[in-house]
Amino acid sequence: MEPTQMAKQMIDFQKTAFNNGFSTLTLIQDQTETMFTSFMAQFPWVTDDGKKQINDAFTLTKKATEEFKKAIDEGYNRFETVFDAK
Repeated sequence: MEPTQMAKQMIDFQKTAFNNGFSTLTLIQDQTETMFTSFMAQFPWVTDDGKKQINDAFTLTKKATEEFKKAIDEGYNRFETVFDAK
């Protein structure tokens, strides 16, 4: 097997492993948000300002997660471009 092809397979494996792990992480974050939102709705002592701050934190987390995924995908695309050029 050629070293270039072996490297491509390694990158594909790592990309697949990352995507699977990332999907799991995203699912856990979504479930946590759903659970926490339900929790806050059941307790009257949680103020509207507190709810807003927590929802803002969830929004920022989602945005940061999407940006992280985008950066990783761009990195894998660069690797693929390098190996496709050879």
